[in-house]
Order: sequence, then C-alpha cells, then structure tokens
Amino acid sequence: MSTRIWLVCSALLLLVGGGAFASWSTSAGTGTRPADFQGPTPPHPGLDVQHYSFDLTLADSTDRIRGEAEVRVRFTTDTLSTVRLDLIGPPSSPAETGMRVQSVMHDGAELEVQQANNHVRITPATPPTTDAVRTYTIRYAGIPADGLIIGTNQHGERTFFGDNWPNRARHWLPVVDHLADKATVSFTVTAPPRYAVVSNGTLVRDTTRGTTRTTTWRTDEPLPTKVMVIGVADFAVDRVATVADSIPVQSWVYPQDRTEGFRDLGQAPGIIRFFIENLGPFPYEKLANVQSTTRYGGMENATAIFYSEQAVSDGEDDTNLIAHEIAHQWYGNSVTESDWPHLWLSEGFATYLAGLYLEHAQGPAALTRYMERARRRVLAYTRQNPDTPLVDTTYADPAELLTTNPYQKGAWVLHMLRHTVGTDAFWDGLRAYYARYRDGNASTSDFQAVMEDVSGQDLGTFFQQWTRRAGHPTLEGTWRFDADANACIIDLRQTQNGPPFDVAVDVGIMTDGATDGAADGGRVQTLDLTQAQQSFRVDCAASPSQVVLDPNTHLLAETSMQEAGS
Repeated sequence: MSTRIWLVCSALLLLVGGGAFASWSTSAGTGTRPADFQGPTPPHPGLDVQHYSFDLTLADSTDRIRGEAEVRVRFTTDTLSTVRLDLIGPPSSPAETGMRVQSVMHDGAELEVQQANNHVRITPATPPTTDAVRTYTIRYAGIPADGLIIGTNQHGERTFFGDNWPNRARHWLPVVDHLADKATVSFTVTAPPRYAVVSNGTLVRDTTRGTTRTTTWRTDEPLPTKVMVIGVADFAVDRVATVADSIPVQSWVYPQDRTEGFRDLGQAPGIIRFFIENLGPFPYEKLANVQSTTRYGGMENATAIFYSEQAVSDGEDDTNLIAHEIAHQWYGNSVTESDWPHLWLSEGFATYLAGLYLEHAQGPAALTRYMERARRRVLAYTRQNPDTPLVDTTYADPAELLTTNPYQKGAWVLHMLRHTVGTDAFWDGLRAYYARYRDGNASTSDFQAVMEDVSGQDLGTFFQQWTRRAGHPTLEGTWRFDADANACIIDLRQTQNGPPFDVAVDVGIMTDGATDGAADGGRVQTLDLTQAQQSFRVDCAASPSQVVLDPNTHLLAETSMQEAGS
C-alpha cells in the first residue's frame, strides 16, 4: 500500500516506500484516531471461513446498499453456541450509516440473530460438530460509513470503491475481519448499466438487462478480507499483455485519464515477469491495475490493485509504486502475515522488492540510492521512537503500525539479510518461503526458519536484534596507519543505548583517488563487530587516503569515522 500523506509520493520519487499509511497518520506515526475507531479485530476461535459470496445492489439515487452474503464456515470445535461475524451496524441512536441485518437463513430456515457491538451473532438451529461445514445467508442493508467509499472522482463522476485495509471490510461486509482467516470470494454487483465493475479473480459474467447491469467475479485462491474489493465506475480498459502464457494484465482508468494512465500502468508486465522469474509463479488468475478514489496512494487488493486517481493521472513515473503493489501479490496477499505485528512481512517485502526491481531495471546504483534514502528515514524515525521494535505488539489499532518501521526498516532487514546469506541464497529463500506458505499465513519466526533451512546458517541473533529489538547501532570509529607493521589500526565503538549489536561492518580502505570502497582503487574489508568497543588490524601496504564505514550501503546504522589525531 502507499499514500500521499506523510509518505508523500515516496514511491513516486523513488524514496523507499509506497506502502499504506492511514489518512490520519502523521510523520510521528499516528495522529488523532478517527471517530469510528473500533480497535483491533481479533480472530474468531472455532470458525474457519471457507468462502464468501456477496451479492450487492448499488444505486445512483442513494448511498444505501443492499446485500446478501452467503458465508460458508467450517467449525474447528464442537463447543460453539453462536457464530460471530464482524459487521458494523447503526449506533443505538438514530444515524444514517451502518449495516442492519434483516435476516439470517440456513437450509431454508430462519435463525435467531443478534446484532450488537459491531458483531452479528447467529444461533445455529443445532449445535455444530467439529469439522462440520455450514452456509449462512445474511440479508442486510445500509449506508457504509467506511470500507466501501461512495463518492465522486476528480472529474465529478460517481464511483464506488472497496477500501478494506486493515480491518474495514466489516463496515460493509459480514466477515471474519482478521487476516489470519482467509477464504475464497465472489462478488456479484448489480448497478446502473453505465458502470463497469472490477473485482478480485476471474470475470464470471457481465450482463445488462434494461436499467441494470450485473457483474460477477470469483477467486479460486483464498484471500484475507483486507484485499477483497470491488471497483465500480466509468472505466476505460486497456488489455496490456498476457504474461506467463495465461495471466492477463489490464489497466482500468477513468476515460479522461486514459493517455497518462495507460502509459503509466503499462509498465506492469515487465515488473510481473521480473517477479515471476525470481519469486515463483504469479499467484492469481489476472492482474488489473485500477485508478481509484480511495484512502491510499496504492492498495494491493488481490488481482485488482487500486491506485490513487492523482498518481495515475499526474504524468509522473510511478515505477516504484507499481512495483511495490505488484510485489504484494506474492507477499501480503498470497503469503499473508499471521497477525498485525508481523506487518513487515508484507510492507517490508514490497518495499525492498520494489528496490530490487529498480536494481534490475536501472542498475546497482539505483538500489544504493534507494536504500540510502530509506536509511535516512529509519534513522529519523528511530530518533523520535527509540523504543519501537520492528515486530511491535503494543498497538491498540492496526493502523497505528503504519510507520516507517514495517516499510523502510523492514526493507533494510531484508537488505542486510541478503548481505548476510548471499544474493543467491536470499532469492532461493524468498522462493522457498513463497512456496511453503502460498495461500496461507506466516510469522516472522516462520520466515526465519525458511531462511535458515535454505542458507544453512543460524540466523537467531540476526532476527532477534533486527526484528525484536528497537533501534540500530551507532558506530564511531578512528583509524591510523602503522608504517612499521604495514597495517591500518581501526578502533570501533558502539555508542547507542543498550547492549552492543552483533554486526558485520564493511570498511572501505581508500588509496589515492578512490571515492568509495568498491571502485577507483578502494577495497572493502569486513569486520565482525560483537562488542561495545573493538580494535582491528587490517593489512595496508601504504597509508590510505581515507577509511570509511559501510561504503556500499549494507548496514542500517549511524556511522562516523575519522583519522586518529585529526
């Protein structure tokens, strides 16, 4: 996901990011919570949703929607007395917004139902047994306060766009609104005939009869609710290409923006091919890149990525943004984090993979610039939030996690992991992680286990200090040349609060005319720093012109180095 709030086009300007930040976020992390703040949505023990089928009716004369949802669930216990789904209803006082349940049916019989505290509680006619599968049909209606964004686009035309991240599907759909309960989904939308409908999966039907048009899309792969959406608007559609012999790639934009939009979104096939080659098969049936009117600059909805209308129409190069959101199809959508604190497994992956695409398309220097900018963002964030680790369990609402940490720091953890295990093992690990957890959920420890299996390395210290510990090393160094020993003496100190980090520090030894540690006469020596203060002796045939720390941008740290006595 990405936004233009405080990330402000970081994706578009090749600042690391492109991720989603709630519209109420600030550069400090969070601002005032929205009035409809509901807190995190927990998973629902005892239930495993298998499939959702949503039949929705939209109109121009009102923002009220009518819905019929079939929810097929498998019971994982025999102790449930009620089936609980998330759905935000009207408040106790009269109000215009909220979904009101009209009836719940099972096997042709109407069931007892209670709607309160933003849940629908269904009482089964008979107690369910373990592994029993039942389908409940829920009829409901109302005006969504959020989740389904109904309004006008920048051209003044009416649009409808799903916008569920992180747990806002419950504003318009009866669901288990937690990313750990994935299910297949179909959307059937009936609307005035001038609207086209895009959604997840494969188009099943699109028919017009008189004053209505009915469109159905369906997925064959399970999705988290955060990426189940519809987009309803007047669209121009460009069928850009077919990749991997069977995956259609499409661009859906407002007709007024077709020139800029088709050009910008037309980059997608090359990006998809790069990820297929390096990560594994594309997870889904198609990919539509869609201009939209929603909260974020980019939202990775499975098979139907939504981009802000400004991003698509401004004529700027959105390579980073598009690569970020496409990478999410593998990580975030297909392999989904098991719970919100592991958000970096989605956003950090997409952020770094966008950088790796830039490295592929523009050369190694592009990735170096990308990671240098990312590092500056992380260092600035940590100065304001020194106690916040990457895997943060202290949140009250998932949107509070939308900070620099899961995006830029997550990308930096992957960048350092690549340097630790080697590029070949790194790509092998990403492919193995995707293959093992495709269509499922994974945690940070799951990812660590895969990388250890593939690399043959014990990565416990690496993951502990970079994902569970807050902060980063602050390194101060001095160097001097010992002519008698033909050696450089390098003294390093860690000055951050807390215990020392265990890190490999690259040191660039420059000769006359060298500008960095990898070219122009320089060489790189890697030092294993494990203590708060260490001294190292490095062979030097002559006195260097300069010694620098981390010349090739491999370490997330604040560094300074000077010649002793200078």
